[in-house]
Amino acid sequence: MRAIWKGAVSFGLVSIGVKLYSATEEKDIRFHQVHREDGGRIRYKRTCSVCGEEVTYDDIAKGYDIGGGEMVILTDEDFADLPLTSSRAIDVLEFVPAEQVDPILYNKAYFLEPEGAATKPYVLLRDALIDSERVAIVKVALRQREQLATLRVREGVLLLNTMLWPDEIRTPDFGFLDEDLKVRPPELAMASSLIDSMTGEFEPDVFTDDYRAALQEVIDAKVEGREVVQPEEVEEAPAAAVDLMAALKASVERAKAARGEQPARGGGGGGGEPTPISSARSAQKAAEKKAAKASAKKTTAKKTAEKKAAEPAKKTAAKKTTAKKAEPAKKTTARKAAPRKSA
Repeated sequence: MRAIWKGAVSFGLVSIGVKLYSATEEKDIRFHQVHREDGGRIRYKRTCSVCGEEVTYDDIAKGYDIGGGEMVILTDEDFADLPLTSSRAIDVLEFVPAEQVDPILYNKAYFLEPEGAATKPYVLLRDALIDSERVAIVKVALRQREQLATLRVREGVLLLNTMLWPDEIRTPDFGFLDEDLKVRPPELAMASSLIDSMTGEFEPDVFTDDYRAALQEVIDAKVEGREVVQPEEVEEAPAAAVDLMAALKASVERAKAARGEQPARGGGGGGGEPTPISSARSAQKAAEKKAAKASAKKTTAKKTAEKKAAEPAKKTAAKKTTAKKAEPAKKTTARKAAPRKSA
């Protein structure tokens, strides 16, 4: 690691020389913007919107927009007399219990290493923090900005956590906060049971960035000139809607099964009380059965309507057939009657 800052921790009348190192690093895969046709890097120039000329860093100043198209320009002299704490000091203000610091305030983390002969006072402050079970609230100037921070111990090293200022934390303003929503005690008890069944010890090493690993595989395949085959994702069939209580009970049973605990009695076929999972499955089967019955009922009704519509046509056809059969009989009778008339 490379030190990015050198200074001293001011602990009462004790000064502890330290070096500052970034305690974290982002593992994101970074890309350059390039021309699609030839792969050339895309470069951006700093140009003035008024004269159109390219501007060097030496000619760039800080401007504050006051609205209406007006800009106030600040120079280095304007920043020189600002009440900024020494850029090389970490001033300890007070010591507080760690649980009193809301984690939302934490920003970036840095390791502190003792410099030169400061090892003994460094270790003294470290052990005192461990013994008191407190963290130190400090002020430090980093990158031309005064920041609030904490000092605590991690793996035998002092860790500086810069913090956001309280007025930088937004207040949540959502509509559901004003709604009068009531949670039933049985639902709350079941949710608590689910939390208990999923409780464990946090081990960050067991979690991995699957997206980054897959993206790296794509990049490696491109470099090696081989084809990347993505495994097919198995989509689970959407389950029928069940009530919240049944879903919570089923979740508890699933969590227990994943931890190797024995399922509740009566989980299989036969007698006994149904388990939460079987209850949820029964609810799902009942919903499917109800949908099947409704579909069958619609089909039967459709067939009945078609049958009724076909009956008048059948009767008409039968009547015409009877009339047609009766006509030859009339003609035969007429022929037989004719000779009698001539006699």
